Amino acid sequence: MTNDIMNLRTLVEKSADADLLREMIGFAAEKLMALEVGAATGAGYGEKNALRLAQRNGYRDRDWETRAGTVELRIPRLRTGSYFPSLPVPRRMAEKALTAVIQEAYIQGISTRSVDDQVKAMGMSGISKSLLSRLFEEIDDRVKAFLDRQIEGDWPYIWIDATYLKARRGGRIVSVAAINAVGVNTPSQRMHAFACRAMDGRREVLGLEVGTSEAEPIWTEFLRKLTRRGLRGVKLVVSDAHEGIKAAVSKVLCATWQRCRVHFMRNALAHAGKSGRRVISAFIATAFAQDTPQAASVQWRNVADQIRPKVPKLANLMDSAEQDVLAYKTFPKPHWAKLHSTNPIERLNGEIKRRTDVVGIFPNDEAIIRLVGALLLEQNDEWAVQRSRYMTLETIATMSDDPIISLPAEAN
Repeated sequence: MTNDIMNLRTLVEKSADADLLREMIGFAAEKLMALEVGAATGAGYGEKNALRLAQRNGYRDRDWETRAGTVELRIPRLRTGSYFPSLPVPRRMAEKALTAVIQEAYIQGISTRSVDDQVKAMGMSGISKSLLSRLFEEIDDRVKAFLDRQIEGDWPYIWIDATYLKARRGGRIVSVAAINAVGVNTPSQRMHAFACRAMDGRREVLGLEVGTSEAEPIWTEFLRKLTRRGLRGVKLVVSDAHEGIKAAVSKVLCATWQRCRVHFMRNALAHAGKSGRRVISAFIATAFAQDTPQAASVQWRNVADQIRPKVPKLANLMDSAEQDVLAYKTFPKPHWAKLHSTNPIERLNGEIKRRTDVVGIFPNDEAIIRLVGALLLEQNDEWAVQRSRYMTLETIATMSDDPIISLPAEAN
């Protein structure tokens, strides 16, 4: 039925009678409005009546979107009181629905031009600049409230990374870094008991920043902003091997740094020939398979010594990276699988890239914050309602700085 109506509308618009049909609709609408205004004022147009309740006061123009196209209406105005015709009400309801649709489409990575084409296909005349401005303002308000919120509880584990996007700055197109952080929390005694159980062991997006690069000062300022909002209790920071990140973590958080195991393996295998990569990968994996930090270190050094004669550069790389790559081994074993790499935040950044590729080049940094911030807010909401926690209550509670909360369940 819907397709038949849409096909009929298309046929009417293409026919020579399209203008006539719109004129007929406009004529009928004016007559209906005249009757409604007459009932509201107690007298018809130009009629002298002692029972008149209000005087007319000109007209205001408004477009009415119909299946036959746009009909220009002249809506009567009153000197006292107000009048709005019943006819355009469906359009007002449709506009409310379109508000949600356009915002969702924008956040999902559909370009504004594509959304505009879809709106026109629905029989509307398109998206006005004022409507877009209003929609973006609503998105900005929600994103700002999310990114500026207070961070509560202890956050023993955080993952930080950046993804590069293109934006216009000073008339040039440049690459900028969208820096973000994800953490897993434990509660504190100062938090409400119900909130503690609701948040315990769950992932949460902690912040977003747009910078010109991943230099140490930018990472340092980003982490300081997080601490000013309440970030504390950080024990381990997981990231790729960027010197700026490592220095900033040491300066601001005084936490252990975990070098992403996946990134390290890529760097390591680059030193091995194509024929030897599978063997080298299997050798190094034996260190990761050990059950204790001590055993892992011993095996790591054995592997480095075995490959040193043939691949000295790789052996030297293993010597320098041992403490950073195996840092996760000093934390609770149930958490190892989620601490050894940046996979949790890499998947998030992959989704950001997928949705921002449609935009291509952002007009400014504010546009990046708007879209990427909305994506992070959406992901954060999804994590909040997931039934399963990222880390179990029993294992994550041991990481809290609060001595009461870190006690075993039996002691509590």
